[in-house]
Order: sequence, then C-alpha cells, then structure tokens
Amino acid sequence: MTACQEPGCTGRYEDGWCNVCGAPEPRQAPIEATPVRPGPGGAAGTTSPAVGDSRASGSSGSSVGADPAQGSVQVVATPAPGQTQQAVSAARVRRRRAGAAGRRSRLGLGLTDVPDVPVTDPTEKLMVDPRVPEDRRVCPVCGADVGRAAGQAEGRQQGFCPQCRAPYSFTPKLDPGELVAGQYENVGALAHGGMGWIYLGRDKNVSDRFVVLKGLLNTGDEDALDAAVAEQQFLAQVKHPLIVEIYNTVQHDEDAYTVMEHVGGRSLKQLLQDRMAEAGRYTPFPVDQALAYVIEALPAFTHLHELGLLYCDFKPDNLIHEGDGIKLIDLGGVRRQDDLDSPIYGTVGYQAPEVAEVGPSVASDIYTIGRTLCVLTFEFRGYQSEYVHSLPPLSQVPAFSEHDAFYRVVARCCAPDPNDRFLSVEELRSQLVGVLRQVVAASGPGRPATLSAHSPAFDPPVTTGETLSWWELPELQRDDTDPMLDWVSGRSTNDPQATYEALAGAPEETPEVFLARARAGIRMGQRGWVEEAVRGLLAEDPWDWRGSWVRGLWALSQAEGEHVRERAQEAGGHFAAVRDALPGEIAPRMALALATELAGYDQAAELDYERAWRTDAAYVAPAAFGLHRVRLARGDVDGAIAALDSVPASSRAHPRARWLRAELLRRRGGLADLRESMHSVTRLTLDPRQRAQFNAVIYEQALDQVTEHGPQPDWRVGEVPLTRDALQRALEREYRVLADYTPDPQERAGLIDRANAVRPWSWT
Repeated sequence: MTACQEPGCTGRYEDGWCNVCGAPEPRQAPIEATPVRPGPGGAAGTTSPAVGDSRASGSSGSSVGADPAQGSVQVVATPAPGQTQQAVSAARVRRRRAGAAGRRSRLGLGLTDVPDVPVTDPTEKLMVDPRVPEDRRVCPVCGADVGRAAGQAEGRQQGFCPQCRAPYSFTPKLDPGELVAGQYENVGALAHGGMGWIYLGRDKNVSDRFVVLKGLLNTGDEDALDAAVAEQQFLAQVKHPLIVEIYNTVQHDEDAYTVMEHVGGRSLKQLLQDRMAEAGRYTPFPVDQALAYVIEALPAFTHLHELGLLYCDFKPDNLIHEGDGIKLIDLGGVRRQDDLDSPIYGTVGYQAPEVAEVGPSVASDIYTIGRTLCVLTFEFRGYQSEYVHSLPPLSQVPAFSEHDAFYRVVARCCAPDPNDRFLSVEELRSQLVGVLRQVVAASGPGRPATLSAHSPAFDPPVTTGETLSWWELPELQRDDTDPMLDWVSGRSTNDPQATYEALAGAPEETPEVFLARARAGIRMGQRGWVEEAVRGLLAEDPWDWRGSWVRGLWALSQAEGEHVRERAQEAGGHFAAVRDALPGEIAPRMALALATELAGYDQAAELDYERAWRTDAAYVAPAAFGLHRVRLARGDVDGAIAALDSVPASSRAHPRARWLRAELLRRRGGLADLRESMHSVTRLTLDPRQRAQFNAVIYEQALDQVTEHGPQPDWRVGEVPLTRDALQRALEREYRVLADYTPDPQERAGLIDRANAVRPWSWT
C-alpha cells in the first residue's frame, strides 16, 4: 500500500481509498521529471508569470522541472515557431480550466465538490488608502478609545491617549518601494490585523518572489511586541504543508518584521463576502462545502497540538483557499500549551468561555472550530453579543434543522463545559467525515449508499435477516491500546457464565475487562453484572460514551412481553446519548432506530433507518429491512417493497429480501402482483417442497382471478398462461410434487385428492 498524498494524513491507500482520511487514490500517470535551470522569470519550484503550475501539461517546446528542495514538479512552456508567449499562456489557462472542469475537487475527500479558487495577481489586493478603521483604534496601554472623530474633524492616526497620555500610532511604517533589510521590497499594504500591518513584498534575492511582511500595528503595545516575537519563534519550528511558512525574521529601522510565504487565493471570510456581493444578500456556504474546508484544515491543528502548541484564534479570516487547496495563516495567537503567563489573543464570538479564567487548551481550539462552522453555514447574527457563548435555536438555523448530525457535531464542539467537547482534533475529524457523509447522502437522490465508511468505534453489522435484535447490532471495536485486550480475548467463550467467572480474576481492571463483563452480563440477563461493569468503566472516564451504549443494549435485551415499550424507550435514551457523542457514526442511529421502532415511534425510526440506508453501504441491508417493517406497519406496501428492492444482490440478505418481496406481492393478489411475485423468486435457491408450495399458492390465487375476471392468454405467471386450463394443469403438477415430498401418509393422500380434483377434465 502506498502512502496517502493528502496533506497531513498518515494513512495508506487500500482498495483505491485512504484507510485514514478516505481520500481516493490518484490514478493519473506519473510525470517524468527532468531537472532544468530556473528561467529568467522565476526559480524552479516557485510560481510566477513565467512559470506554469504543476497541473499544466506542456505543449510544443515545453520542459518539465523538479526542484529537489521543494519536491514539486513544474512545466515551463515555450512558444513553438510562429507562436507568441501570450498564446502559450492562454492555451495553458484553457487546459487548466478544462482539467478543473473534468475532475473532482481535492477538497471534500471525494464526497463533494468545492469549486477551485483561481490564483490571482497579489497586487490586486493592495489597499489604496491604508488606514485602521476608527472603531478599531484603542490605546495600547489602557484600552481606551483613541483616534476617533470629533465633530467634523477626522480622527487622528497617531497621537496621545486622552486618558493615560500614552503615545499611539496606527500609520503604516513602510512606504511603497522601501527596501526592508536590504532584501525585501515593500509593494504596499495588504491588510491590518489584530497585531500589525501586513505588507506585500518582493524578495529581491530569490527571483522577485512575492512574500508577506508582517510588522506591528501599534509599536507602543508591549504585549503585541511580545506576541510578535513569540509568533516568529513558533513559526520557525512549525513546518506543515497546510500552515503558512516563515522564511525569515529581519530588523528594519528598529522594528521587527516576519517574512512569510505569500498565500494567494481568498480567505473564507472573503469568499463569504464574494457570495453576498453576488447574491445581494448573506449567502453562506453549503454545509458540505464548509465541512470540506474544515476537515482539510484539521491536520494542521493536529500538528500544532503534537508540538505542544495551541492555535487559539481560528476563524474564517485565517483559512485561505487557493487553487484546489487550503492554507492556515496568521499564527499570531499561537502559544504553548504550558504557557500560563503570555497574553491571550483571540476573537470575541469564537473564543471559548473558559479561556478568560483558565486559559486556552485543545478543547478551546475545538470550540473555535465549531464556531467557525457556524459562521460559514448560516447568518450567525448575534454571535458576538446575544449568542457569544451559545447557539441559536434549531428553528432559526436551516443548516441545523435540515442536518441534525451537523447540529450535534457543532453542539459538542461548542459545549459550554470543555469536558463535553471532543478529546482531540483527530476524534473531531473522524466525526466530521461521518457527518459529511450524512449531509451529502441527505442532499442527494434518495437511493441506498454504495460505499462503506470506516468506523473507528464500531464493527460493521453482520445481520442478514428481516428482524434485528440487540445482539445483531454493530459491536464495539476493541481498543488495541488496552493492555488487557489479549488477556480478555483468551478468556472469552461461548458460555457467558464461564466467561464472567474467568474475567473476575483479571490482574488489572481496564475498560476492555469491564466491557467484556458487561457483554457476559447482558447475555446472562444479569443486570447486576452489567451495572457493576459500567460503573467501573465510568470510574475510569465519566464521559466514556461506551457506558451509555452498554446500558442501551441491556435495556433492549429486556424489551420483551409487556415491558417492550418501556424498555425500548429506556434503550432509546441511552442510544441517543451515544448519537450525540458520536454524531458522525451510523451505528448509534441504527440502534436508536430499532429502539424507537419497538417503542412504537415508527416515524422517528423510519428517519434513522433511512439515514443509515443512505449513508453507509454496510448498513443498507439491515436498514432496508427496518424500513420494510415500519412502512408495512402503517400499510405502505409499495414503500415496503421499495425498501426490499434496495438490498443489493451482493448482500447475503438479498435472497431473504426477494422472498419477502414476493410474499408482499402475493398477498396483494392482483394479476400483475402475482406475475411479479413469481418473478421475484425465480432465481432463488429453494428446496423443491418450498418452491412447489409457493407456486401452488400463486396458481390458486391466479385461478381465482381468472375465474372472476376472465382469462388473459397473453399474460403469464412464470411460464403458465393466464387461462383456466393452463393454471389447472400447473396447479395439479405442484400438488403432486408436494405429495412426493410429504412423509405423512394422510397429508400426502389429501394432496393427491386435490391434484385429481383440479385436473381440467374433472372441473365442473
């Protein structure tokens, strides 16, 4: 298996798909790379007006180059005889656009499409009149408003704070054309951020490549100065393809500047503004596209967290979409996880509520990710005021009401208690991928899933029957990191009593030991065993959702007789807790559907069965049988048949689905139904007695129809024309076959009598 090419992913391609992130394996043929010298317009491995990107294919006179330092491949096109350089460039653009139109975006894991953002001239982004808006001018010392307009007079860009008399200045330090540190030419101001002016520069020592120069917004702010120095130190050690790269740190006129990689494209905030300008109203991203962006960015967070760093200030402004990729920028708020003294930088509306009291953490980074998803997917009015630490009601947010899995993943990211959030970015990423699958499935045509999803929490279901019981639900995946896993596996037997007794002597009590005891207790019907095991499990981790899963299985196992509804409702509550903890998983949906079905809530059960049926091919068969049951219960025979039709021929449950389909059609009893019923079982492997019995019932019903409505010789049931004579002969034959396979003499004689009675010449 080859390594996955997705940035930050550690997986490998297996059966055409990455076994970690789910991305499809690239199928294009590799490009033969030949080293070339950089042309006069740029260096190998960089992009400039004279250098094509790695997706272009050379035309006449093209050459291919690879920069060993960058590991990238480029195609440099030169004009053919009689062809201008402009014509070559135009052809390259046409090829690029045609290629983009004919392929799926790299963003979205192959599940959805995210339009590419073309690379533009960075000079088009320069500010014409670089100014800091008056409402963002505050004193660097006391935080008072400064530089505000008084009457008709315009607010001053620099001066002294009227409250504490500290000096302030909001004017750019660099003039266009000014050479910084003898190497970087300032082209102009790009933007002003929370901590400094951001300039576009050209590196005069490296092919005039574009760079970003980041300086201080307010040189009197000591906290801002410390943060800038800290950012430079962090950036120097952070090397990741999804994170903006630092090239250098320089001094110029007693000021420090960070020289960074220039990232083109548009930030997600700018893309939102573009969408609003085009539509004339706020137009958020579709939920699937927003998820694709965030999923792609999460490996960058994982990398930072593994280095002991926290990002702290994630928001749409700081994620850039360029071409078919993204880049995380502006690490100005990054700090070490064990840093308890440095100033904390964040943005109101995105920052977690506990940060002011206990400081940032992995959990607070996850909070910013959830808030960013909100801003990307709906007009989040009041997110910095009324809803600064809460979410609006579901009824006000179409993205939430239409995709409840999306709401649940956002709600867990933004939980007020950091302990209720995801433990890690990797856990969050796994659930976001599952939510993306559900969103795409719900937004597409109503058909069953054709691809199975890898679950880190559950094994796929294995049931093949039309009913579903607690023991046929997906099993929890074993934790390979549990030190007692092998010991537990060696003591598991088919006898739950013996298994439990063996587990009682465990040298160390770990989650796998508790779960094995709970399974034995459920099989034995011993509630005490189950509760004792769950209490031990939760003592290790009170937020372990597996405790709710086990309790749900126990309640479902007791849902029998007069206690069916009560126990099923109890099970549904536990499974709902697991669904909320793992909104991207299908197994809790399936378990909840079964519980609500048994509790009599057919409509809710149908919704969850359909979600499973649409999302994951491993669940299509059991979910289809569930849809068949709940639809049949309300008298929707056509819907029940349609559900059975969706069970794929490759499934072990397909024969049973065809048989049930045939039975439904037969019971409905119309001539067309009888024909289709017979056709449904034609290719099924049935024993001779079972097939003869089924055929006999079909011919009996068809004969009644012909007697009542008259013959239809142009129609056939199987190979038998719909005439009285033909049906009588066929029925006689099936009765005699049944008699041959009937051991009871009296029953056999009765079948022979029926065969004789139905013979055409005996009919009166």
